Amino acid sequence: MSKTIRIGTRDSELALWQAKTVQQQLEHLGHKTELVPVKSTGDLVLNKPIYELGITGVFTKTLDIAMLNEEIDIAVHSLKDVPTLLPKGIVQAAVLKRGNVRDCLVYKNNEEFLSQRDAIIATGSLRRRAQWLNRYPTHTLVDLRGNVNSRLQKLEDNNWNAAIFAAAGLGRIGLRPEETFNLDWMIPAPAQGAIMITALESDEEVLAACAEINHEETEICTTIEREFLNRLEGGCSAPIGAIAYIKNEEIHFQGVLLSLDGSKKIEVQKTAALGKHDELAQFCADFIIERGGKRLMDDLKASNKTVNIYSTKTLTDDQKQLFHDDVVSESSDFIKISLNRMTQQVLRPMPKNVIITSKNAVEALLMNFAPHELQFENIYCVGRRTKRLVERKIGKVKHTETNAKKLAEHLVEYIEGTNVTYFCSAIRLDDLPTTLKNNHIEVNEVIAYDTKYDSVKIKDSVKGVMFYSPSTVQSYKQENNDDVIAFCIGETTAKEASKHFEDIRVAKVPTVESVIELVNEFFV
Repeated sequence: MSKTIRIGTRDSELALWQAKTVQQQLEHLGHKTELVPVKSTGDLVLNKPIYELGITGVFTKTLDIAMLNEEIDIAVHSLKDVPTLLPKGIVQAAVLKRGNVRDCLVYKNNEEFLSQRDAIIATGSLRRRAQWLNRYPTHTLVDLRGNVNSRLQKLEDNNWNAAIFAAAGLGRIGLRPEETFNLDWMIPAPAQGAIMITALESDEEVLAACAEINHEETEICTTIEREFLNRLEGGCSAPIGAIAYIKNEEIHFQGVLLSLDGSKKIEVQKTAALGKHDELAQFCADFIIERGGKRLMDDLKASNKTVNIYSTKTLTDDQKQLFHDDVVSESSDFIKISLNRMTQQVLRPMPKNVIITSKNAVEALLMNFAPHELQFENIYCVGRRTKRLVERKIGKVKHTETNAKKLAEHLVEYIEGTNVTYFCSAIRLDDLPTTLKNNHIEVNEVIAYDTKYDSVKIKDSVKGVMFYSPSTVQSYKQENNDDVIAFCIGETTAKEASKHFEDIRVAKVPTVESVIELVNEFFV
């Protein structure tokens, strides 16, 4: 071959090692070569996990473009990083003999954390994260990005117990520490440990040169693993593992699919005769799919979509199903409730007029007293659901209103007597007691339960937040800004939201389902 083969590669130490290995093998056969290092998106964006970059082939895309622009003749990749579908015009030219296929654990100090409830393990791989959590569900996983050298340094600099690496990557550049062991129980990524060469489909001369260094056994095994991955429709960062090897003229295959949190795992094992293995990958993928794999993959795809709505109360699966197709929601409880202990003094003498504005207050009363002990003459409520619960568990409700302000106005006009007992939270709006006190009605406030703020920082992609009480608004504001639409369950919540947000929308009926309808209307 007369022309010089330009070898495109990432410029990390490991990538250069792999490219130089290809270079040596080609030059050993008499071919002229030149290394062309190129930075990739995966190398440049180090502040996000791989799976958050939003594209497959994050480490190959730049080299693909360089090849299509004819700036390089071949590209050298870790095969596990390459999408199962290559860009049009680019083909697999060769696979080198595979190295160590296993993942390994690099740890600090000692291995005692493996038997302990709490430990911090670092990895940027969803597959490794899911398999680790499946085996050690109480451990904490943190994201780890960068080249091998920088990841080892981050392990040293942080209070982590260990980090997970590809054994081949550490071994190839001579950086495998003594405090390391292979994770033989962890199923590796499809094609892990293999080096792949791509070239232009039209460049017959280069393809012929690369074919000379192709390792057939590695090609057979990695092709099966990647077909398995492709049939599950999983990208290179999906929680999917696969390994095939040849022994005694048979191909032995093992595959796994997990949920993101590792709580669900579907495995498959199958053996086929060498030469009669064409349907092995399809059989194993179908096996996974038929046993719940489709549901897991659908959940994974949904999780990769951009979240645009956040609920400050955890939504049930049935409630999530009510959202419009364009809505991608996340939820968590922005307030935590703890019911308080109340003594018999609360009922001595038995309060005549009682105000209950939430189901939490009902639950607190029933935790402390038997229903027959709660002989209140007049019970006043806020909300239909609270009323139904009171009448089912305690007794007849004299009057109910949709919000605290309206209830206060009613009591000023119609209360029997001049005092009332209000079972409330330590965090509550002042409208009701203030209005009553201003109208010479004595209010005995009993703190029946505590409301604690427990908000999280929401993503920048979120366009709207669902609020269910004034306290969820207050909790949200502890961590977040007000540049969102506030979807509110009722007028009282909306009033609190109006202190912070410009765009406020109120549900027609004070139910979670009605708030979801409000959100859907926005996305139509």
